[in-house]
Amino acid sequence: MTNLLKFIGVIGFLSAYLLQISRASVVSTGDFNKDFFVTWSPSHVNTSEDGKARSLKLDQESGAGFSSNQMFLFGQLDMQIKLVPGDSAGTVLGFYMASDQPNRDEIDFEFLGNVSGQPYILQTNIYADGSDNREQRIYLWFDPTKDFHTYSILWNLHQIVLMVDSVPIRTYRNHANEGVPYPRWQPMSIKISLWNGDSWATRGGQDKIDWSQGPFVASFRNYKIDACVWNGNPRFCRAGSPTNWWNQKQFSTLTSIQRRLFKWVRNYHVIYDYCQDNQRFQNNLPKECSLSKY
Repeated sequence: MTNLLKFIGVIGFLSAYLLQISRASVVSTGDFNKDFFVTWSPSHVNTSEDGKARSLKLDQESGAGFSSNQMFLFGQLDMQIKLVPGDSAGTVLGFYMASDQPNRDEIDFEFLGNVSGQPYILQTNIYADGSDNREQRIYLWFDPTKDFHTYSILWNLHQIVLMVDSVPIRTYRNHANEGVPYPRWQPMSIKISLWNGDSWATRGGQDKIDWSQGPFVASFRNYKIDACVWNGNPRFCRAGSPTNWWNQKQFSTLTSIQRRLFKWVRNYHVIYDYCQDNQRFQNNLPKECSLSKY
């Protein structure tokens, strides 16, 4: 009888554990009004009646931003974005995840506007345990102002992969065992903001915002959040389970096709990589620069 009670107790514990894991992952509603809240300047945020589309406006009065209601630890985030058209010099659109802690973790897409006729620059950065200085910049291979394109973050125990229309443009592997910081304990929220960055964004701040070209508008739609909702215990987000699909072995590195696409981006579209900036780091590049990328 005692053994039977123990068995029932173990089964009950496992059932509760699995139920908690199954509840941890969420596929988003697709409704900006339900999944996000406006963080600043609501008068510069416009959302469609059904909540499926949203835009941010920047003018001389203000920029604007919004953030997710939930925080997440691992998963994948996809957002379709159409960038500010025309002469967008000095504008910055940030699409990122951040932990908002003193030793913060952060995964950044930053779209740096440019004068008409010049390509948009996409800057990415990774903060881990409060340290950053990991900027990379690419020229996109299309005009991101003409139509919507999908920008994605895959974040798991093994790697971070930043993607544009499913093409991996950047990886950051978990080399914590080599002493390289990696975001793995702090939950992060999703944040989007459009703001005036003309002190640095375009040609190092040489090209300022031409307010006569405004207002500047960026648009968003068809987002998907498939991630582990933070409930105070990282164990459930780090567990290997069908629900936490992103932690499975097949997502621990790039596929062969992804590697070919990644190399194509590296060879033809990268215009700055901190791992190649010996002058900046005085010939002492960060440790991850010499370690495997996938």
